[in-house]
Amino acid sequence: MSQNNNKKQALGKGIRALLNTIDEEVSTTEKSVPSVSGNNAGSIMRIPVDQIVVNPKQPRYDFDEQALQELSESIKLHDIIQPVTVVKVGATQYQLISGERRWRASKMAGLKDIPAYIRTADDQQMLEMALLENLQRENLNAIEVALSYKRLMDECDMTQEQVAERMKKERSTVTNYLRLLKLPPDVQKAVRDGQLSMGHARAIIGLEQVDQQLYAYREAIEKGLSVRQIEQLVKNMTDGEKSSAPATASAAAKLPPAYKRIEDNMASHFSTKVKLDRKKNGKGTIVMEFYSDEDLERIMEKMHL
Repeated sequence: MSQNNNKKQALGKGIRALLNTIDEEVSTTEKSVPSVSGNNAGSIMRIPVDQIVVNPKQPRYDFDEQALQELSESIKLHDIIQPVTVVKVGATQYQLISGERRWRASKMAGLKDIPAYIRTADDQQMLEMALLENLQRENLNAIEVALSYKRLMDECDMTQEQVAERMKKERSTVTNYLRLLKLPPDVQKAVRDGQLSMGHARAIIGLEQVDQQLYAYREAIEKGLSVRQIEQLVKNMTDGEKSSAPATASAAAKLPPAYKRIEDNMASHFSTKVKLDRKKNGKGTIVMEFYSDEDLERIMEKMHL
């Protein structure tokens, strides 16, 4: 018997870890499903799960299947502690504003109805609430946070200052997240997948050229570099860039568009910085950068040397 009690206590702790913050508990003695009317806006009541649909503007797309299964098992024993938030969109239909993970886990657990906080909102208010509540309650990765900030600005007509004010953050914090969206897709994916931290990404974005950013990203992944190590690598690369900046800037300014495309294609092919200089008589030079002996070997392999 004591062993069973220990298991239940462990499951209880697991629920609180998965739900992060619990604003208020819902009584589990309500087993009947009450009728729903428009007068219930602003209240908490149990709603059939098949009457709830996903919000198409939900900012979160990644759901860990194992975490969902664990939450589902806990819900089977204890029901949902924190209500989902919905808005009424039809006579018997509701759309999620926040709590999609809890709703998914409840369906997996076989629940027929779940507690929901019913709100009223127009489309823009729904989006704003979804983004703000999701940012506050969900364990989003840095790229998802950045995308949510961007959507608040683009779709809710907010400035960086307004986003920072609503999120109780410094404006510099919002700016640092938004800068991550300028990174190449491969680097953003690594941050989303947890391969790189925000500290890594912030260091990499200090490099201006995409090929340099990709090189630093590969070094960080392949060699398991710490944030401090990647910062030092970026510093070494930018210091070298500054020493040759005047000559390369002059060459780039004079390069015709057709040859600039050749330069870009070569840089993409060799995944390194390439500078092509062509004189009026048709002669010119090609300069390729490498950042270590291993990087030079990689380029040589691409050339089949």
